[in-house]
Amino acid sequence: MQQRFKDRREAGAALASLLEGYAGKPDALVLALPRGGVPVAHEAARLLSLPMDIWLVRKLGVPGHEEMVMGAIAPGDVCRVNADVLRDMKVPQALFDNVIEREKAELARRNLLYRQGRPPPEVKGKAVIVIDDGLATGATMVAAVESLRQAEAAHIVAAAPLGSAEACGKMAVVADDVACLWRPEPFYGAGQWYEDFSQMPDAEVLRLMTLATGKTG
Repeated sequence: MQQRFKDRREAGAALASLLEGYAGKPDALVLALPRGGVPVAHEAARLLSLPMDIWLVRKLGVPGHEEMVMGAIAPGDVCRVNADVLRDMKVPQALFDNVIEREKAELARRNLLYRQGRPPPEVKGKAVIVIDDGLATGATMVAAVESLRQAEAAHIVAAAPLGSAEACGKMAVVADDVACLWRPEPFYGAGQWYEDFSQMPDAEVLRLMTLATGKTG
């Protein structure tokens, strides 16, 4: 059985080995999906000598069953819907709409907090490596890729230290490239493959963003 990662930083270092072809390229950048993707992306970007920023995406969990992902939202009014979950969980439209509004508010909050007045990253015409700490359903990564297409990124890499075969299959369809170290089956969640998979506080995201950008505001 594959050995677990010590933490997200170690996972980022391992993931960087799959992305060496992008190292130091002037038209490439790394984008993290907060919050869990930030320490993974920070370490990968450091080893690849690439700039790093964040791309804000929010999962839409079924109320009371948040592990069931019924979709995701991303910049550019992208809304990715998992119709199977909506049907199987019998989610009313009004409840779905309420979740979207709540997550849009959280997206706006994080945008203000994490960017600290900095503008969103310029992705037009660039090779963008989008990193998360794991791909379970792939819903958030798909939404991120779709919004980056709208922003006219030239080449999009969906990257994660590990992911389910199903999620990686989705990435192969929507992204230009997929970088995933492990595809364990059965896949019950990313957390089982990390010794430390603790919640990432906002303060740690801010600390890593300050290190990455060299700015405090």
